[in-house]
Amino acid sequence: MRGVAGVDDWDCWDGEAVRAVVRVCEGATPAEAFDTASAEAWLAFDAGVRSMDDRPWLSHAPAGAPGRPGRSAPTLLDRLRGRRGSPLASPVPPPPPAVALCHPDGRVREAALEAVRSAPELRPLLVVRCADWATPVRERARTLLAELPGDALFPMAELVLRLARRERGGFARALLEAALREGPAAGVLALTACPDRATYRLAYRIAVERGLLTPMELAATAATSGDVTLQDLCADAAVAVRAEGGGPAPDPAVLDRLLTARSPRVRSAGVTALRRAGRCRDAEPYLADRSALVRACARYVLRQGGDDPLPRYRAWCAEAAGRPAAAAGLGECGDRAVDAARLWALLEHPSSAVRLHAVTGLRALDAVVRERLTPLLDDPSPAVVRAATRALLPDAAGIPEPLLRERTAPDRPRAVRVAAERLLRAAGRHRWPGPGRP
Repeated sequence: MRGVAGVDDWDCWDGEAVRAVVRVCEGATPAEAFDTASAEAWLAFDAGVRSMDDRPWLSHAPAGAPGRPGRSAPTLLDRLRGRRGSPLASPVPPPPPAVALCHPDGRVREAALEAVRSAPELRPLLVVRCADWATPVRERARTLLAELPGDALFPMAELVLRLARRERGGFARALLEAALREGPAAGVLALTACPDRATYRLAYRIAVERGLLTPMELAATAATSGDVTLQDLCADAAVAVRAEGGGPAPDPAVLDRLLTARSPRVRSAGVTALRRAGRCRDAEPYLADRSALVRACARYVLRQGGDDPLPRYRAWCAEAAGRPAAAAGLGECGDRAVDAARLWALLEHPSSAVRLHAVTGLRALDAVVRERLTPLLDDPSPAVVRAATRALLPDAAGIPEPLLRERTAPDRPRAVRVAAERLLRAAGRHRWPGPGRP
């Protein structure tokens, strides 16, 4: 069974959930009816049972419930004649344990919890019932779940964390976190490979707390992961571990792995750690990094080592083709009276990367002049056009409207048309389509 998005919402279960419920009612096991490895599938099954409470296979009443098994509910005519109902041909059989655990009647759900002791495959529904809205059901389910060995929760970690978002879902999560902190390391490390984001984040956090990963493993994870939360966690943990021998500095190999990462957040962590490693001068190449965050960290490290990055920026801008981002760095730490002219000159550079970073530097230096930057709206590089647009937005009202209208023509490049529309909107001159007008 495919997972059903938004199963926490009452009306977000699909036909596959219904078919799974029907198959289980007909005698199939949950594993035969749907994907029991999917947390979403279990939640969809639970919602599917509760949404089908008018079906005959869900009509089993627990002991002591109104009415008697084997007799139909009395009709109005029966009550007027003093009868208690009509006999049925045969009593309705009780629902299977998986269905009973999701039954709309809380007494049925509570009675079905004992079946989990002899049916480990139903433990996911025990986790679901730990967040039940009925207090007797919830308390009994929590008692049974607490009796399980801690590592029994590991295969259900995704479901536990999904349910933790609910109002009463914190109990199972607390048990899971305690089990991860005290359980076998192999189980924790296995969960770091789980595709579910919440699960692998928790597993990595516990693994870092327990010291289960080497600094190089942490650095490799930070460098290769696309999850920024995981990047920060692993990069910070990697540089916090001392090098072999107990020295205060991180291992050089770990730093080199971080410094070559694609993510700016990971590179910035590596650059910042250079100061603790006594390698402040090694931050110099990152003064012209493509990321503003990395450039700022490199300037900090160089200054902590007693060097001023500004002369380097000025020298590099004289030959900007080799280090295009030096123009942006010059704007971030330069002097407007001295360095603005250098950046304006770079707007004529044949390299689009240099022109792009020159515009960025002028914005950082607060040296934008509308009349001189407007011609870049026709630059052949879309990236330069976008950068010029961002720089011109605060002063969009001063740009002649005919100039912008002309650039919205269909024959203009898409980047130019989008830029003109953005500036027209910023200036309050955008024409919204009216009735009968395209």
